[in-house]
Order: sequence, then C-alpha cells, then structure tokens
Amino acid sequence: MDDLAQVGPRLRAARQARGWTLDDLAVRASVSASTLSRLESGKRQATLELLVPLTRQLGIRVDDLLPPADRDPRVRRPEIRRDGLVMVPLAPESSTMRAYGITYPVMTEVPALRVHDGHEWLYVLSGRLRLLLGEQDLVLEAGEAAEFDTRVPHALMAAGPGTARVLSIFNEEGERIHTWGSER
Repeated sequence: MDDLAQVGPRLRAARQARGWTLDDLAVRASVSASTLSRLESGKRQATLELLVPLTRQLGIRVDDLLPPADRDPRVRRPEIRRDGLVMVPLAPESSTMRAYGITYPVMTEVPALRVHDGHEWLYVLSGRLRLLLGEQDLVLEAGEAAEFDTRVPHALMAAGPGTARVLSIFNEEGERIHTWGSER
C-alpha cells in the first residue's frame, strides 16, 4: 500500500477512536459526510484543503495520517576526544537517550571529583574501571555495572593495566558535563 493510500484508513481509525460518526466529524470540519466517506474509502484524493480542517478537529497532525518515513537507524556522529577520553555517541542527537561508548585512559593523577544534577548508568565492556564515588574507591571489572546519583562527588578512570571501555547512559546534564566539560 503506497503512502497516500494509507491516509483514508488512518483518518477513519482516528475518527473511530474518538467514537465519532462520519456525520459528527463532517459537521465539525465543515465538509460533507459523503466527501469524508469517499476520502476514508480512498475514492477521493486527499488534499490539504480537506485534511487540515479534519485533522484539526481530530486533534492530530496531517503527518499522523502518513506512515513514518523509513529512516536510516544507524547513528553517524563523530567521536569526541576530551581530557584523554574517547567518547562515541551511540544515539542520534535528537534522541532523549544519552548513550555513549567511552574509553577511559589510565591516568597518573586522580582527576578532580565532579558534581552535577542527574544519574549515570554504566557497564564495563572491557578493562577495569576505577570509580571514585563519595568516600568509596571502587574497581569495576568487565561485565559489571553501576548506577549512581551524580550529585555525589565522583570521578572515573581506567584502573589499568590498560584502558577501560564502558557503555554509559546519562541524563542531559551528565552528557553536557562529559562531552563539553564544566567550562560551558
């Protein structure tokens, strides 16, 4: 079924979901019931002139009558390098999820503890990750996960002997701190 052929059935489904008859919607949108019937059955071509008043009455967008465009699900965003970290975005910029693959280097000095609003979830893919969290000094091995309130002072680094690769998910504030640093 092509995209335009789906407009009528989707329009009918939206009308029926509200419990409205053809006459109910036709009167509300100032179109004839026969025009609406032909539109829903595909016997009349959809035009914006017809669809706009109908969708307004239904409380939907014209776009809601069309199938979603097939979009490429692959995420193609550049990696971010900052303070020795390599961060690979795993979700599109438009996503509400903030997911990153992060490689933490081994450091000779403990980084400054940070505090910011939010939560962080992480999973160690490989290596060993040192998590300083408040008074705790923890080492997470590959296969271990952690979740913490980022208002608790914290810092992360590889525990050696090599880098630690981690899958991290955090809120918007956590993303800002990790990808831009605290200077913004």
